[in-house]
Parts: sequence; C-alpha cells; structure tokens
Amino acid sequence: MPGENLTREEARERARLLAVDAYEVALDLRSAVGAGQEHRTFRSVTTVRFRCAEPGAATFADLLAPAVTAVTLNGRTLDPASVFDGSRIALTDLAAENVLVVDAQCAYSRTGEGLHRFEDPEDGEVYLYTQYEPADARRVFANFEQPDLKAPFALSVTAPAGWTVLGNGAQAGEPEPVAPSAATWRFAETLPISTYITAVVAGPYHVVRDHYSRTLPDGTVLEIPLGALCRKGLARHFDADDVFTVTKQGLDFFHDNFDYPYPFGKYDQAFVPEYNLGAMENPGLVTFREEFVFRGKVTQTSYEGRANVILHEMAHMWFGDLVTMEWWDDLWLKESFADFMGTFSMVEATRFENGWITFANRRKAWAYRADQLPSTHPVTADIHDLEEAKLNFDGITYAKGASVLKQLVAYAGRDAFLEGARRYFKRHAFGNTRLTDLLEVLEETSGRDMGAWARSWLQTAGVNSLTPLATYDAADRITELAILQEASPEHPELRPHRVAVGLYRRDAGGALVRYARTEADVAGPRTVVAELAGAERPELILVNDEDLTYCKVRFDEGSLATLRAHLGDLTDPLARALCWSALWNLTRDGLMPARDFLSLVERFAGAESEVGVLQMLQAWARTALVHYAAPAWREEGGRVLASGALRELRLAEPGSGHQLAWARFFAQLAASPSDLQLLRGLLEGTAKIDGLEVDQELRWAFLAALAAQGAADEAVIGAELARDNTASGERHRVRCLASRPSAEVKEEAWQTVVASDKLSNALAEATIAGFDQSGQRELLAPYAERYFAVIEGIWRERSIEYAMAVVRGLFPGLQDDSRTLGAADAWLAEHADAPAALRRLVLEARDDLARALRAQERDAASD
Repeated sequence: MPGENLTREEARERARLLAVDAYEVALDLRSAVGAGQEHRTFRSVTTVRFRCAEPGAATFADLLAPAVTAVTLNGRTLDPASVFDGSRIALTDLAAENVLVVDAQCAYSRTGEGLHRFEDPEDGEVYLYTQYEPADARRVFANFEQPDLKAPFALSVTAPAGWTVLGNGAQAGEPEPVAPSAATWRFAETLPISTYITAVVAGPYHVVRDHYSRTLPDGTVLEIPLGALCRKGLARHFDADDVFTVTKQGLDFFHDNFDYPYPFGKYDQAFVPEYNLGAMENPGLVTFREEFVFRGKVTQTSYEGRANVILHEMAHMWFGDLVTMEWWDDLWLKESFADFMGTFSMVEATRFENGWITFANRRKAWAYRADQLPSTHPVTADIHDLEEAKLNFDGITYAKGASVLKQLVAYAGRDAFLEGARRYFKRHAFGNTRLTDLLEVLEETSGRDMGAWARSWLQTAGVNSLTPLATYDAADRITELAILQEASPEHPELRPHRVAVGLYRRDAGGALVRYARTEADVAGPRTVVAELAGAERPELILVNDEDLTYCKVRFDEGSLATLRAHLGDLTDPLARALCWSALWNLTRDGLMPARDFLSLVERFAGAESEVGVLQMLQAWARTALVHYAAPAWREEGGRVLASGALRELRLAEPGSGHQLAWARFFAQLAASPSDLQLLRGLLEGTAKIDGLEVDQELRWAFLAALAAQGAADEAVIGAELARDNTASGERHRVRCLASRPSAEVKEEAWQTVVASDKLSNALAEATIAGFDQSGQRELLAPYAERYFAVIEGIWRERSIEYAMAVVRGLFPGLQDDSRTLGAADAWLAEHADAPAALRRLVLEARDDLARALRAQERDAASD
C-alpha cells in the first residue's frame, strides 16, 4: 500500500489552503456487464471547483486508479504521466478560484473498497455498490479525501438501462437513453458532505418503496421517501415491512429529541453483497451487509441487532453527516454517539425494550477486550494517518465511547445531554468539529465542568475495576460498605463513576432479588457508600447495578459463592447479564479457572430467559474451551459442554429461539460419533427433535461441523450447494471445503488466500474461517512459521481491508505455546520499522495468545 497513506499534517495543511465549493462526478458503469477483461475498469470524470487561500501555492488531489486519461487545471492541460503517481495528482500554481477536471479509468473492486462489483452465481446478474470510509472515494473519483473539506456533490451515472441506480441525492428526472441498452441517471446536488459518505448503488436490485411524513413545530410537513433494496435472489426472504417499521420509529424518535429535521431528502437503505462492515451512514443512501436479510429462522437477537444497526446509522445523519469530525482523532464524535443513540432510541422507540441488556452483555465485552490490549487508546485518539484511522474503528471508539456517553447521561442528566446535542447540531450544521466544540455546549446545558470529565473519560485509556468491601456487626447488619477502585499499572487513571449499588438476597421462594439500592459517586481508590450502612447482610453485592458506568465489576468472596450456587435464581435479567459479564472478565483475566466458568454455563445457561445473553454465553463458553482451558482437560471439557448443549436442546421449548441457539451451539461442539450421527440424521431427515426446523442455514451449520470432523467430503458439500446454489451457499461451501481435516486441504486454502488475489473479500474470509479449526491444531502447526514470513508482503501488496483479514485471521493463535509467543515477539523485534498498523494487528494477536496462556495456567492449577 505504498503512497496511499495521508498524514494528519498533510490534511491540515491542505485544509488551511483550500475550500471546496462543488464536485461534479460522472461515472460510466456499462463495463460492469458483458464479456471483458479480468480486471475491469470504468470511466470516471470529476470536476472540482475550489478556492485557494494562497494563489501560486501547490497541493495535490487524491485518486487511486489504474490510469488517468486527462487532467485539466484552470483550462491548462496537464500531462497525466507527469502529475499522477498512482495515488496523487500534483497541482501547482493554483489560482484564487480553481477548476480541476480529471478523466480517469478506475477499477472495480473485489475487496469491498471503492466500487465493489459482485456477480451473483445464482443468476449471473451484476450488482455494484460503493464503500468509502475512511478514504476510498478516491478509488472512484478524484477528490480531496479528508473529512473537513466538505462540498456539495452532483452525480450522474451511465449504466445498463434496466438497472436501479441510486446516489445520495434524489433522482432528477427520468433516465436519459444514451444507447439502445444504456441510460444516464442524474441526481440532485447534495448539501455539503464529506467525500467518505458519498455513495452509489447500481444493479438489478429488488426495490420496495414506502414514505414517512411528519408535521414540524412550525407547521410545515416534512416528507421523506423511503426505499429498501436487496439482490433479486434475496427478495423472497426480504422483510422490508419490518425494516420500514423500525425506520419510521427511529425517525420519530430523532425528530422528537434532536429538534433538527432530517436534512438529506430521501432515505434509501440498500442491503448489499460481500460487505465488509455492518453498515455505512451515507446520507440518503445507507448501505448494509445483506446478511441482515435473514434466509432462515433466526432468534430475536438477530432482529434486535438489525434494528440497532438501522438506528445507529440513522443517528449518524446528525452525528457524523450533518456535523462531522475535523479529522479521525475525533472519530468518537460520530461513532460513539451513534453506538449510544442506536441503543437509546431502540429501547425507547421500538419493541426491543431490553436493548440495554444486550449492550451490557455484548457491546461492553467488545470494549473491555479492546481496552486491555496493548493497543488501547483514549476515546479521543491520536491518529497520525489513514492506516491508523482504519484500525481505530474498534471497541474503544464504538462500545467504550458509547458506554462513556451512557455514564455522561447519568452524570449530566438526560435533559442536559439532549439539549446539548440540539445546540451542537444548530451551531455546527454542515461543518466540522473537535472535542472542545461538544464540551462547550454540554457545559452550557449541564452547568458541570466538562473539561475534568473529558480528561478522565475521553483522554485516558484503560478500564477500572470496582470491588465491594463490607463489614458487619453482630446482628449481621452492614457497618460499612466501601467500593475499592483499581487501575492497571500501564493506565493508572482512577475515574469518577456514578454507580448504582444493589444488595440481593433470596426470598422465601428461593429467588435472588434486590432488597436495597442506592446511587453513589465513586472517586479515588476507596469510596464509602454511607446510604447502605445498617442494611441487613446481603448474599450478593452488585456494584454498577443497572450498568450506569463503564468498569469491570468484581465480587467479594460471599457474593462470588452466592453466584456459584444460585446464579440461576437471580430474577432481574439485567442484573443477571451484568453478573455473567463480570464472571467472564474474571475468566479472561485468569482469576477464575476456565472450567469453573464452563461449569456455570453448563448448570445455569439453560435457565437464561434472554436469548441474546444466552448466545453471548455460548460464544464465551466456546472461547473458554478453545483458548483458556488447560490443554490436558480440553477434550473432557468439550464432551461435558456438548452433552449439556444436547440436553438443553432437547429441553428447550419446541420452535423457540432458545432451541435454535442450542442447536447451533451443539453443532459447534459435536465431536463424538453419536453427536455426529445425530447431526447427520437431522440433515438426512432420519432424526428429529420436536420443533426444530432444519432450514437451509441450519443445514449449513450442521454440515460445517461434519466437514471439520472429517465426516463430510467434497461430494457431500457439493450436493448441498446444489440445494442452495446461491451466493450465500457458495460462501458456506468454501468454508466447509477449507475446514476438512486434511494437509492437502489446508495447503490449498493457504495458497488460495496468501499466494493468490483471485478471491473476493467474502470468499477469502470464508476460506480463512474454514482453515482455522480448533480441533486441527497439529495440521495447522506448520503454518505458524509461514505466517510470520508472509505478512509483511501481504500488507505491502494487497489492499488494507484484505490484508487486515489475512493478518488477523491467519495468526497462529491455536498454536498456544511459548514457541508461538516467542515467534511473535521475534517478528515484532525484527520488524520495528514495519507499518504501525501492521505491527498493531500482530501485537494485539500476540496479547490474546499471552492472555490465553495465562488462563490455561490458572485452569491447570485448579486441577
């Protein structure tokens, strides 16, 4: 990726010089269809009108393209060979007012970056969409690729006449025929937006239309046309009505609370194939991964997750699109807010009223992991260049930032927080901001010192641990309850926390219920909670009850003993989820043996009422078994866990989401001949579990388990593809083929991903997922050394998205011994000059391995 990076200093200098007035972008996408060269290109003609504060100065425009046909600056024809180096167009002798015209041949992508081209194996149809964040618009048109050089965009697209073509703006008039089989679509000019949120979707998409209207406080009526799109092959599965329901509920919520009408006209939502992200907030044209169109039965957690993403992207229309961070240092100004507002709006406006439970259990787990890696960083990060920006779309920026905002709402008050948002939008509409701009309005509305809060919560890294310490009198009443706060030596900041503390005990019926609660401000290493003095002795003290702050919860010995015996008796679902999360953190930190955590899952997970919590527990249990259990006990632990999963599968309510979750979990664990026989019988119809519908997606899950155990060969996998000859089926097939326990299979998979660039991003990821099987450690051992030999070349030669997938996915973490740890350390020592982003990925994987080894030692010591 040489020459493709952009530093913060370069961006600041360019922003000092330039102000962009308008873009006109014309794309000709007819080359996407029909016979053609292996590496297809399309024509892109861009006209940029911009001003320069220092006439005579020099700067550059950004473009990643195989070829540039012509460059004109202020009527002067420039030699493309002289001014274009493959990533930048040199611009010299600028005038006060400038017009740049670039005619280029740009490349379709197969990695989900820029303009992605997908050919559907089911019907041969071609689908296109763009994905730019943080800096891939330059793969499609020439521009100044940084978020603070906003401008209006006018787009035109020439494409096959039968297609659906969409941009950020509304379609202007009917498509104009330009040939018997082609037409040109023109779109209304947008309001000023950043380059990375411009978008194009084109192809024979299935489209459903709807409409939203709202009477504004001034009496005018806001009209928003709605659209929902997917591939034709997914149309029979597309529940657009539910997408529109959540969309309208979200628009109501944000208009009720933000007091700034949605400014971008229409609101289309396209579900697109081979998407690298969950979704992207392009104004007027949001793009989502098509896996949100469910091909089979899923649990309510999946519907909740989709609703959360829909609302997350909608929040971006204000936090990110209307008001945009100046540089990627303040990425949290959009992502943290969208992550928080996604759950906030979902709980208050939709049927998913328990969304904060999922947030506490799932999103925060992502944040806690990221915040304990050596690459952790403050929520407001120090981003030197685009490669660093790419890696900062992480658990800190999203989930920790959202957790911090949840703490801020408790600290400043809901009304002050929302009023601050309203002032922020009105003061900075269509502009760019920094941290100080937000703190300014929050200080106005809350009356609190936001600077001190920001220094503790936004400008320092690391997670604090809070532990209760109680003393009792002879009558078994609390004489003092203190909360001890700890921080790691690397990140010693002790933060102010607003927490709820709950006291729990069993009632006459055996239920573990809360009988006392108070809120307290925790600060420093020790805080006394005076309000609970005199309360009767609890069986469980839960610090951070109701999940008001961001911290790791610890337990006193009595509380931990209660959970070991009575976790399933805890009746409040949020409290139970918080306890599970705390127990998982104990396991990750090597303070609780992995087998103890697995025992708790085996005993109590079957009674878990929240299916989202259950699915998270199952994921944690599998991680504990694969990475944290002592190797000598791992096989026995797997048998116990599989037996428990099968028991709960048979006991679950027929047809329920819980039953489906247990079926999938059992398939992941199945290894014994009887387990595999059952899976085969469920596939063939010779076995049955009452209420369990083995639809196509579940068939692939069962087949993947059989393939990984060597119980399904290429012919069986091919026969399954014949049943499901779709893009989704092809991804499943590729994963199953790579998962077979054969040295030849592993070598073929390795060569396909590492030595070739023929696979698309989605098929490469499927191959990597199949290659890396936990039960095949010996087969994978030879690739540990090869991994460290190839990753620098992969980083240099492939796109960053593809390289990230390879470096993360093929790290030999299953070779969990000191030799692998030593190899990682040696690579880091010998490659001190490697790109910082590559070193970060290796360092993170190395840290995960070191954590696993510590947990294994703890588990072995409990034997």
